[in-house]
Amino acid sequence: MFKAILIENTDGYQAQLADLHDEQLPAGDVTVRVSYSTLNYKDGLAISGKSPVVRQFPMIPGIDLAGTVETSNHPHYQVGDRVLLNGWGVGESHWGGLAQKARLRGDWLIPLPKGLSERQAMAIGTAGYTAMLCLLALERHGLTPARGEVLVTGANGGVGSFAIALLARRGYQVIAATGRIGETEYLKRLGAATVIDRNELSNPGRALAKERWAAAIDSVGSHTLANVCAGTHADGVVAACGLAQGMEFPATVAPFILRGVSLLGINSVTRSYKERVEAWERLCTDLDLSLLDQITHEVGLSEAMPVVEQLLNGKVRGRVVVDVNR
Repeated sequence: MFKAILIENTDGYQAQLADLHDEQLPAGDVTVRVSYSTLNYKDGLAISGKSPVVRQFPMIPGIDLAGTVETSNHPHYQVGDRVLLNGWGVGESHWGGLAQKARLRGDWLIPLPKGLSERQAMAIGTAGYTAMLCLLALERHGLTPARGEVLVTGANGGVGSFAIALLARRGYQVIAATGRIGETEYLKRLGAATVIDRNELSNPGRALAKERWAAAIDSVGSHTLANVCAGTHADGVVAACGLAQGMEFPATVAPFILRGVSLLGINSVTRSYKERVEAWERLCTDLDLSLLDQITHEVGLSEAMPVVEQLLNGKVRGRVVVDVNR
């Protein structure tokens, strides 16, 4: 038997810590004994039921996991291999990582990068992986530190925290937008050169604003993303990867046709094996791993659910790592 957070929707929507049998695991060609998972914004929505994230019931949430292969019928993985997973619908349509065991498709996995522990990989998790996908996309579009400052919205969140750290390590001057100005020193320790209040961006704005940044990584969406695009330099580029403020995009075409701004959508869920490995290899070289303790804090599996409300209300700094075995 193994422990897991189980979401059911029979006599009402509820999530609880449960004991499950191995026989209940879904179909898959690799079984992983999970060491660590994470608590992401999407996991918070799934556990709380505040958004229809879960596609079928019962469901184990958790879009990230790292652990050791216990059984395998996949040609690329053998018993004892250390692996990690981000995305691919786990925690939504396939049982996820907030459990002591997971049975998955081996094609969704990648080997744990050398030099990273399972805990470090989950301290980075989908948030750090998504931030790196954003940076890779901006660089492919020609962004260099010489082009100018880069804005990061949702700066105190997981994606934002890693985006700041990664950009600063590459020599970019980072503007961090946050709703928690009291965390300014934390953001500057990560590498932010300037910190601004998110209220400058979160309300309806002009179709075009003063050119303020050469590029941006936005995890907020809605009016914030519209204002980010409106304030981007001519021929600048914006990577959009989240919707913490909302899914709508109340913008005009002005930044795109009058300034040549490019808006890049970042899908972190179904990237190819090559892209996932590339992103994680860059994380191993570009990220200062000593920052992980500042960006993350750890909870046990039984402590994860009480954190959800704080997470959804923007009260959690950085990342939440879940030790599923305590």
